[in-house]
Amino acid sequence: MNTIEVGTVGTFTVARTIEHGYVLTDGREEVMLHFNDAVEEVEVDEELEAFLYHDKQGKMVATTYIPEIDFDTYAWCEVVDVVNNLGVFVDIGIPKHILVSMDDLPPKKSLWPFVHDELYVRLDLDKSNRLIAKPATENIVEYEAEPAPEDLLHKPISGRVYRLNPEVSAIFTEEGYQGFIHHTERKEEPRLGEWVKGRVIEVKGVGSLNVSLRPVKEEALGEDAEQILRYLEKNGGEMPFTDKSDPDAIRDTFKISKAAFKRAIGTLMKQKKVKQENGKTFLISE
Repeated sequence: MNTIEVGTVGTFTVARTIEHGYVLTDGREEVMLHFNDAVEEVEVDEELEAFLYHDKQGKMVATTYIPEIDFDTYAWCEVVDVVNNLGVFVDIGIPKHILVSMDDLPPKKSLWPFVHDELYVRLDLDKSNRLIAKPATENIVEYEAEPAPEDLLHKPISGRVYRLNPEVSAIFTEEGYQGFIHHTERKEEPRLGEWVKGRVIEVKGVGSLNVSLRPVKEEALGEDAEQILRYLEKNGGEMPFTDKSDPDAIRDTFKISKAAFKRAIGTLMKQKKVKQENGKTFLISE
């Protein structure tokens, strides 16, 4: 039975020095510690702790860089590479970057993390006994989250997206609060691992938050009106949308509610920038 296992931290003694590093032993088995895997120089007979992983050749090696995560512990790890048809690689604090499989990423690649985004992950093993990183499930975040105080209502909040859903995006804030962003409170779906800034629109009894990424109405009105003007300018000065249009058609095109659309159209009409005729809205030439 092996006494050293990949993905674990063990106590070893430096048995000897060789050309490319050190040979460590736990008294039964030996493992290589390359010079570039050592935080600092070590001496023969010195006792140390080391983390075990497979190098690029698939050989078990040791490093004295100890990752924050293990098979039971989650942490935010930075995305360092994105590989189509494979997944993304994260930095867990050791010389080798670890894969987060595409099986654990959104089906839409446009929602995959970017480099420098972060994922909340733990260690796991794939079917070939290779180390991978596994994103946290909803239950894990719910268990680890802190209850949010009621005085956060209407306050600005920031957090990182840990779960995606067409209806609701979930974030984990830097204070450790769990937040949910309904699709009506965002203009587009944020990607997994993205850092987002919004405001608290509800503090739930269970201590989680409802968050909006949309500006407050006064600011949004100007932004929505500008968006409508840009759309008209790009489409020959007219569009098949009015304040009577179908709400779903409005949301699909402008990513705003019908109520927000009507407010913006009303403002533009008062400013004599647009007019509505025969089921269409027209840009008024100055």
